[in-house]
Amino acid sequence: MPMTTPRIGRRHALAVLTSAAASLSLPVRFLQAGTVQAPTPRQTEGPFYPADWLGDIDNDLVKVQGAAASAIGQVLHVRGHVFDLQGAPVRDAVVEIWQCDARGIYRHPRDARGSRQIDTGFQGRGRSRTDEAGRYEFRTIKPVAYPGRTPHIHFQVTRPSGAPLTTQMYVFGEPLNERDGVLNGIRDARQRDSVIVRLAAADGIEPDALAGNFDIWLG
Repeated sequence: MPMTTPRIGRRHALAVLTSAAASLSLPVRFLQAGTVQAPTPRQTEGPFYPADWLGDIDNDLVKVQGAAASAIGQVLHVRGHVFDLQGAPVRDAVVEIWQCDARGIYRHPRDARGSRQIDTGFQGRGRSRTDEAGRYEFRTIKPVAYPGRTPHIHFQVTRPSGAPLTTQMYVFGEPLNERDGVLNGIRDARQRDSVIVRLAAADGIEPDALAGNFDIWLG
């Protein structure tokens, strides 16, 4: 699949990573020699994996090319690293995300239908590629709940060789986490905790925005 050039510029991306690290106090943790990390758990991609990757599919989901308005919802900067289980960064991995808009509707023909009006200012899905340090970044919105599910963002990571990993990122402190069947289907508590991300105010990146760090470990 062709890659598009992310619209978040190099200088902005560097500022985001630096500011987010400072505001969240979440330094990158490399493993001691001989230590093996538990892999990020696999989860369902759901019924609304993007039907197409045409048009605007960069790593800024808040602004769609040609749309007059930006997305409804609170801006969220998600960044992290992709590692192997020994803690080595995975470079050139394709990272895809998709999620519902602030109205609880996916950009998918089976969900955006009838009287339900999708937010045309929200890109709905995006794609990035990890750099030499295994880093990725997205500008999106804080995920919202919809009937049957706690707030979450779908992720799929495909490294240059190997099968894709599909997982989901959740938000720490969401009351619905305790009743979400997909999240609680992860029986290993350590793996379950690894996909629940703390969000913090990120005014240093963007006014009224949030930021969170989600590292992904490929088995």
